[in-house]
Amino acid sequence: MGFGQWLGLLALLAALVLLWNLRGVLLVLFAAVVLAVALNLPVRAIQRCYGWRRSWGLLVVLLALSVAVLVGSVVLAPPFVKEFRELIENLPQALNTLLELIDDSYRAVIANIYGDGEDSDLPQSLTELFRTREGVGNALERSLQGLLGLVGNLGGGLLQVVFVLILAVMLAAQPQSYQALAVRLAPSFYRRRLQTVLSQCDSALGNWMTGLLISSVCVAALAGIGLAVLGIKPVVANALLAGLLNVIPNIGPTISTVFPASVALLDSPWRALAVVVLYLVIQNVESYLITPWVMHKQVKLLPGLTLLSQFVFAVLLGPLGLLMALPLVVVAQVLAREMLIHDVMDRWLPVGAAGAATAREEPEG
Repeated sequence: MGFGQWLGLLALLAALVLLWNLRGVLLVLFAAVVLAVALNLPVRAIQRCYGWRRSWGLLVVLLALSVAVLVGSVVLAPPFVKEFRELIENLPQALNTLLELIDDSYRAVIANIYGDGEDSDLPQSLTELFRTREGVGNALERSLQGLLGLVGNLGGGLLQVVFVLILAVMLAAQPQSYQALAVRLAPSFYRRRLQTVLSQCDSALGNWMTGLLISSVCVAALAGIGLAVLGIKPVVANALLAGLLNVIPNIGPTISTVFPASVALLDSPWRALAVVVLYLVIQNVESYLITPWVMHKQVKLLPGLTLLSQFVFAVLLGPLGLLMALPLVVVAQVLAREMLIHDVMDRWLPVGAAGAATAREEPEG
């Protein structure tokens, strides 16, 4: 390698190190881009239907969202907070009930296998865990206090959230100008192609968010109906949690099952089992019926790739990385398909094929 090649390699390594150090800033910027794409969807719909200017359409969308947030805060927030507090208060008792059920089941199995004369106690550490209700309650209380502390730390980042919202509004106000700026950073021979790739990324993100919104609303409605039929309260809080946590695939639905199952466990184990079955049915309906129907134009994501991306981005980028894992994968999949596979790898020719192709292109003498 010559001096120029070594210099280019060092510049590339320095750029990668700089990007890694700025990964938090880049993730915040990407979150603003995702929100801008979400705002752009209703704005485009208003422009198509009424022919309004983008600025007026964006103003109408922002006013509608402000009214929705205000109404939700006044109407839905108080009962949701009250019901969620009841869920948290019932969790220690539900956990104690579950531990006692496991303890009794273990004793029954040991008695049936070895007879009543055998020692059917669990190991000492597990026995203390099962029998010490105060210890379980105190441990859960400390965990909840730690969770509240985490929420408080996240609340300290309110300025960052406001920055993301303002940046998203700015991007949504002039998306073509910012897209043109990004295209100019590419070499001249690749600018037209990059414009097409960025448009495909925008379309993929828009389709994904539209499908996710419809899917989350359907999951919340099905959860509310099912819990009302089973008589599991509070219905509103559990249904809203199911819809909100549906945004995080694989992990979110599992977490949303814990709260209603814990409440049902206080009544009887069979009702808790019914809640688990209900949520399994809802998730299967969402995965095999709702999602394929509303996301037929979406970038297809493999379940294993989705779970792996959540784990990787959560480890590397923290909670915001977990939340942004799927949109990151949607964009990365489009970029890999168009820029890596289509533009680079599909153009490679087997050994000997390059000479044959050149010979075919040469005019006959």
